[in-house]
Amino acid sequence: MVNSLVSILIPFKNVEDYFEECLKSIQNQAYKNWEVIAVNDNSSDNSLLIANQFAAEDDRFEIFSNDESGIITALRKAYANSSGNFISRMDADDHMTKDRIKVMVDSLIKEGLGTLAVGKVKYFSKAGVNDGYARYEKWLNKLTATGENFKEIYKECVIPSPCWMVHKEDFDNCEAFMPDRYPEDYDLAFRFYEFGLKCIPCTTTLHYWRDYDNRTSRTSEHYAQNYFLDIKLHYFLKLEFKPTNNLVVWGAGKKGKTIANSLVEKNIPFHWVCDNEKKIGKDIYGVRLEHFNVLQSIENTKCIITVANEEDQMSITSFFNELNLKPAVDYFFFC
Repeated sequence: MVNSLVSILIPFKNVEDYFEECLKSIQNQAYKNWEVIAVNDNSSDNSLLIANQFAAEDDRFEIFSNDESGIITALRKAYANSSGNFISRMDADDHMTKDRIKVMVDSLIKEGLGTLAVGKVKYFSKAGVNDGYARYEKWLNKLTATGENFKEIYKECVIPSPCWMVHKEDFDNCEAFMPDRYPEDYDLAFRFYEFGLKCIPCTTTLHYWRDYDNRTSRTSEHYAQNYFLDIKLHYFLKLEFKPTNNLVVWGAGKKGKTIANSLVEKNIPFHWVCDNEKKIGKDIYGVRLEHFNVLQSIENTKCIITVANEEDQMSITSFFNELNLKPAVDYFFFC
């Protein structure tokens, strides 16, 4: 496994302003045994020209064109043409630290199969990083430092999409890029979780994540909030919920209503609770809202919490502690 080939998969589209910096950061890696499989997803700028220039000078770069359209199909084509023992993904508008590949390879060799290498990330932007991304970076890096990423997977994507590496065998077991669910990075994180991969703790910043107005995660409908909620509920029902459980939804805001409506459409019975006196006792989607204290008399619960306020989340956690219920076992924060 020493000096094993690493396949770095890069879908790209209209990133001419940043692509050269990205590819140079890979070319300058301390670890040299890698291949870049880059797939052009119908670019209309000079991105393909830049990619081809690198490929002409360095045979470790291979360039393909997407036969269809979209990140998932581009990633599938990249993976189908890869040859590495280790698989990693990279975003074409970011750049990696010089030791990223080496750190990840070393950790995967040391820990063996069934593990997932991740690294701390750092957002950067000419306009400055907004508070939302800054909070996400801090939260994500705290999880990564201890390798406990999956404990909060229902809150937000716990694996940075351009900063992970995995054994090819494990990646195949997780179905690679086969599902068509968006956001594709969050879906993949859930599948890593589903198949029991263990995140390897990392306290080092390995990736610089660029933010700008027209990045895909800001402009594509596939990264809208409803897609995130759909994925969360899909995997919650698949991995956490059993028909013998008493399902509870806590919260009657926009997210709570979206989850509740989905459950009604799926004909899955549930209790709906909140602390809003104006909503308690009302029927929404044919379900009556109850005060959360009703949980004291409900056994064998699985509770989805859609309350975003951090202070409220702390109070809710204290409430469940008094009932001897455990986070990520009996109750799950969805935001």
